[in-house]
Amino acid sequence: MMKLILVAIAVILVTIGLVKLVDKFIPTKFKPLLQVVLWITIAFLGYNTFQSVYGPVHFNKLKNKRYAEVIKSLNDIRDAQLAHRKVTGKFSGDFDNLIKFVDTAQFTITQRRDSSVRDEVLSKQFGVDMFKDIVIIDTLGFVPVKDSLFKNSDRYKTMMNVPVGKEGEKFELKAGFIEQNNTKIAVFEAKVKKDVILFDQDRDLVLQENQIVSVDGVNGNALKVGSMDEVNTAGNWPKTYGANE
Repeated sequence: MMKLILVAIAVILVTIGLVKLVDKFIPTKFKPLLQVVLWITIAFLGYNTFQSVYGPVHFNKLKNKRYAEVIKSLNDIRDAQLAHRKVTGKFSGDFDNLIKFVDTAQFTITQRRDSSVRDEVLSKQFGVDMFKDIVIIDTLGFVPVKDSLFKNSDRYKTMMNVPVGKEGEKFELKAGFIEQNNTKIAVFEAKVKKDVILFDQDRDLVLQENQIVSVDGVNGNALKVGSMDEVNTAGNWPKTYGANE
């Protein structure tokens, strides 16, 4: 970009020099037309130089604003999924099912307390009363998932919709299991392509954003939370956008 700016500035300076040469050497009758053409050229190059600087700045401001909105939705999806796993033991791969779950499911409120009971085997073996420690879990009550996660908001009902970018787009949602150490572990992934979020922006800048590799940026061509390839419920955005875990 810096090279382009320097080239544009050089061309502007050359054009201004040509204007002066025209004024000095070109016959009077041709001067008005040539000067108009040259000043139009200067204005065009000046505008392009400004855009080459301002364009990426504007793009980054808009990108950050849109990413922040998308991340809010991804966090809602993750919260709902973690609640689903806590209650059912697995994640959901369907938004309709996930919304119905939030609408109807309840968390069980429990309390753990230590206690002891007579160990019949040891008591019989030693001829005296022997005791063993146990943990008792008491159920204290229930609380609706939607009240716990979303309080008075019903935004979970539209959490499948990408809130910015191309109209009508929805997040991709997958869920399943992967095997680790002969144990099946529930996983999920929700994502949206950057092309969808930034569909109306300069294609060269969007292409650069899709290829970004940076600790301060969102690496890859999508914003996502979770993974279908590893046990991971984190988001792929840096913490400058907010908590990603």
